[in-house]
Amino acid sequence: MSNPTGWKPSVGASPSAAAGAAGAGEPPGLGGAAPGLAHEEPLLFEHGSRGRCGVSLPAPVGPAPAAEIPAALLRGPIDGLPELSELEVVRHFTRLSTWNHGIDTGLYPLGSCTMKYNPRSSEAFARLPGFAGLHPLAPATHVQGALELMYRLERALSEIAGMSATSLSPAAGAHGELTGLMVIRAWHQSRGNPRRKVLIPDTAHGTNPASAALNGYTCVELASGPDGRLHPETVAAAMDEDVAAIMVTNPNTLGIFESHIAEIAAIVHGRGGLVYGDGANMNALLGVARPGDLGFDVIQYNLHKTFATPHGGGGPGAGPVAVTGALAPFLPLPMVVEDGPGFRLVTDPAERPGSVGKIHGFWGNFGMFVRAWAYLRELGPEGLRATAELAVLNAAYVRAGLSGAYHLPYPTDSLHEVVFDDQAQKAAGITTMDVAKRLIDHGFHPPTIYFPLVVHGALMIEPTETESKEALDAFIGAMRAIADEARTDPDRLRAAPLRAFRSRLDETRAARRPVLRWTPGMQAG
Repeated sequence: MSNPTGWKPSVGASPSAAAGAAGAGEPPGLGGAAPGLAHEEPLLFEHGSRGRCGVSLPAPVGPAPAAEIPAALLRGPIDGLPELSELEVVRHFTRLSTWNHGIDTGLYPLGSCTMKYNPRSSEAFARLPGFAGLHPLAPATHVQGALELMYRLERALSEIAGMSATSLSPAAGAHGELTGLMVIRAWHQSRGNPRRKVLIPDTAHGTNPASAALNGYTCVELASGPDGRLHPETVAAAMDEDVAAIMVTNPNTLGIFESHIAEIAAIVHGRGGLVYGDGANMNALLGVARPGDLGFDVIQYNLHKTFATPHGGGGPGAGPVAVTGALAPFLPLPMVVEDGPGFRLVTDPAERPGSVGKIHGFWGNFGMFVRAWAYLRELGPEGLRATAELAVLNAAYVRAGLSGAYHLPYPTDSLHEVVFDDQAQKAAGITTMDVAKRLIDHGFHPPTIYFPLVVHGALMIEPTETESKEALDAFIGAMRAIADEARTDPDRLRAAPLRAFRSRLDETRAARRPVLRWTPGMQAG
């Protein structure tokens, strides 16, 4: 393949030896040369041999406990369970780890997900013995440092949002949404009517309807305008005394700032409703605008998106919820408050009778609080504003770099992310999925695809503020090369990925007919 754009390959995913033989014309791969030692790895069940063991255990002493355990709790024999040495186990999982792509491997441009680099300094602070070894049931007198950190983080998050108080308890952004709607419902109930509906724009995050429904609300979808924004007249037509709240993602999932938000908030407040702000995209607003000043009553943070705590993998997260003064009494417990010269946890519902109660074990995911507080202290007010400015600049750079190669369905200026589609490639029979799969061959994780739903064939790209110009240039070059290939060699593009460990899988079959249990004779692949 020719290189008309002059782009340089980025460090990317390692192809397998078999895929490396895909032929001339393929992207050069890792650091400009095809790597050699790339291991194929079979299933764990295909390793080992009978009698092998990876641990040494002493012989049991005393009577066999099986007689004392109910039969229902005992696992029976499993035919074909692998028996492996320690070395086989270590090699298996280490080899599998080399298949992973993460933010430490290369650019991870998932729009809306905000896959940004996690500073190692924050990780080091979270591993300090006084934090990492802290027991959640230790008395307050023994954990004053942790309580002070939580208190100061809560105060900082409240100030950044322009709100009165913040609950740190929620374990993720979606959990924060659920909590925020619980608070809204409790506030309406205290006034005698919980109401029944929640208004949600079509450019909202996908978890918003679920959070509303789990609180017993009926969701009413609002159509955005041709500029990708929610317009006041649309809200006014849907707003009545049965609407508990409107949930607005700002900037929305198109990356576009909802410039009518103050007028929309006035309409909702005028009919007795509340305004919920999905703060997943706060990366674009840090130090520039405060949701509380824009008319929001509730907002949730995603600490991984905004304050660079770890993201994904099913591990612990944090989705703090900030609220105005009127809603503060309804926040979940516990809350940290100043108590004379020190700090204490408010855990007794009698002290906060309006609270929605406890939504998470103990204090929340404390390790995330340490990382977020370290990040805040490292950047300071000026650094937080620079974060937003760089996030917007990087997205604008990608937008400009891909202009002409991909169709932009909404020409309205966007902030931290940009959404293209596959309209320009359809004449050659190339789809968004084809573009995404080919990016793997160039060493990049694909961006978010087919979301938001208001864009058919969406390619949703968010570079974040942590990426360098060189990394963005390489990504832009790869995307433009794929656009060129759609015209010159569409059949090859439809066959991608050609250099990955696995070619294109039947994703529909995998979703509808998942294989959840291994049986003897099953092979990998």
